[in-house]
Amino acid sequence: MSQSSTPAATDPTGQDEVVDLCRDLIRIDTSNYGGNEATGERAAAEYIAEKLAEVGLEPRIFESDRGRASLVARIEGEDRSRPGLLIHGHTDVVPANADDWTVHPFSGEVRDGCVWGRGAVDMKDMDAMTLAVVRERLRTGRKPPRDVVLAFLADEEAGGVYGARHLVDHHADLFEGVTEAIGEVGGFSFTVNENLRLYLVETAQKGMHWMRLTVDGTAGHGSMTNNDNAITELCEAVGRLGRHKFPVRVTKTVRSFLDELSDALGTELDPEDMEETLAKLGGIAKIIGATLQNTAAPTQLGAGYKVNVIPGQATAHVDGRFLPGHEEEFLADLDRVLGPRVKREDVHADKALETGFDGALVAAMRSSLKAEDPIAHAVPYMLSGGTDAKSFDDLGIRCFGFAPLQLPPELDFAGMFHGVDERVPVDGLKFGVRVLDRFLDQC
Repeated sequence: MSQSSTPAATDPTGQDEVVDLCRDLIRIDTSNYGGNEATGERAAAEYIAEKLAEVGLEPRIFESDRGRASLVARIEGEDRSRPGLLIHGHTDVVPANADDWTVHPFSGEVRDGCVWGRGAVDMKDMDAMTLAVVRERLRTGRKPPRDVVLAFLADEEAGGVYGARHLVDHHADLFEGVTEAIGEVGGFSFTVNENLRLYLVETAQKGMHWMRLTVDGTAGHGSMTNNDNAITELCEAVGRLGRHKFPVRVTKTVRSFLDELSDALGTELDPEDMEETLAKLGGIAKIIGATLQNTAAPTQLGAGYKVNVIPGQATAHVDGRFLPGHEEEFLADLDRVLGPRVKREDVHADKALETGFDGALVAAMRSSLKAEDPIAHAVPYMLSGGTDAKSFDDLGIRCFGFAPLQLPPELDFAGMFHGVDERVPVDGLKFGVRVLDRFLDQC
């Protein structure tokens, strides 16, 4: 590996570049529809490879299937005897229907002080910030204190089978010596008042059971009475599940977050009665509310082929998420609510994660945020979804969500994920570049 160390007088800074990098990445349509269908991930990997090669790195692209491409590169640190740090991001995005958007979802348009487009917050913003910081540091010859491995990954939006999971299973040597990692959905701000901004660092995430539910019944003519209608039985079960309130379970991470929030709001919080508190949390309320209990959201229904035929089978898909330490309870609750007629099978399952909010890496996060925002206070929180951290955890890597963004109080940040009109503030991107640069100096 060779690294450039002679900057040109006209070289842009990371803050100069980050918006254009983000726009370029958004314009590459990397919509992930699931399965092994080729996406724009190869084009995104080649774009990133070119940007890294320009500053002296030698990135490697790995395809797990046709077009399902991930990229990995290693930056040599000042002290190569120290354990390495992984910075990972995914390049795929969920699909978007252009008719629903104010701007075209793959235009990368800048409007009202934001970069708009699918992936703007999930997570081409972090990809762009990482690229911007790395490019500036390598142009100016600034090595990190230890080795940094960069991974830009395919397929995260469908469970990571063709991305992180493939690399961990087949190319684990790429991450040799790495003990810690940062990735998406953490380090974003929640403004409490003019004197306090909380920055939520992800130290835990729920596990998942994406599942298919099946009910078999008796097929027949639609004009006749049928007391064994698979659709009726399934819909009743799905209705019970969709309305079911799982019990509140306060994990270590959620307890820490609630304690910090209690101090910030100046009031004692009761996890069993969070409705009033959640109303004060604005754009992060949906994320926080979902970390107080297991959840199971019906997302798809399927049955039949003709209006006058009662089908012999009906199916549904459910997105199930369980808290760390509560998987067995979750599955038992599911089977009790669904009843004996419903067959349940996993489509994709993965573990929950939880780590402490301590150590030198956390100290670096705290100080780098504070240096750029004097009223910053970093706190741990649990992500209601999951990330590629689940795969890297299998290598013994301690993972955090830290993609720093300072957000306007009125922005519905949680609503940006997989929603319409996804966008990230330009100032937030530049803030993230500054914080990540400081963080790398201290990591």
